[in-house]
Amino acid sequence: MKEIRMMTTPIELRDAEEGKSQAITGYALKFNRQSDPLGYGDYRFRETIDPHALDNADLSNVVALFNHDQSQVLGRTGINLTLTVDEVGLRYELTPLDTQLSHDLVENIRSGVVSQSSFAFTIPDDTDADKWTRDGDAEAPYNRLIRSIDHIYDVSPVTTPAYPDTEVKVGARSLEEINKLDQPPKWQEDRDALVKQLKREQITEGL
Repeated sequence: MKEIRMMTTPIELRDAEEGKSQAITGYALKFNRQSDPLGYGDYRFRETIDPHALDNADLSNVVALFNHDQSQVLGRTGINLTLTVDEVGLRYELTPLDTQLSHDLVENIRSGVVSQSSFAFTIPDDTDADKWTRDGDAEAPYNRLIRSIDHIYDVSPVTTPAYPDTEVKVGARSLEEINKLDQPPKWQEDRDALVKQLKREQITEGL
């Protein structure tokens, strides 16, 4: 399942070489940075991305979109979009095309109307891809560590300033992992079963 996350790190306009357009730069994601509370209802959680999460990620065919809208394409890797993984996270640099959409975006960034970044991704269907723990707080009881991302689909300058609940989706396997955290540990189940068995035996002996 494709997941979308917003980043509250600023987008910047970098001065380009003479004769070239200004470049739009920012971080689509940052490592070791805990998110604001995500999710909904009983499944509220905070999320952190491991520094090695992109080690095996497919970054070969990533598009830059405005607000994740497939009809508002800003660029593509190998043409005018460059992605770099560094110690901070996934950095992107977008050279605006000579289109009205790109010109409007540059002006909106310059004025501060557009100031956030976002990315769409999937994780492998693997139990080691992420780790869930129930050690949060009342606002977000769970914590999720993303250990592996297998595909980045797009990076997007966005107008939404935070993490919208409607965009926070996790796969069925992740939901199963959350539910397991609320189950009693195996040793407790075994103990309870043994206690019940002993009580039944005591009752039988007393008949």
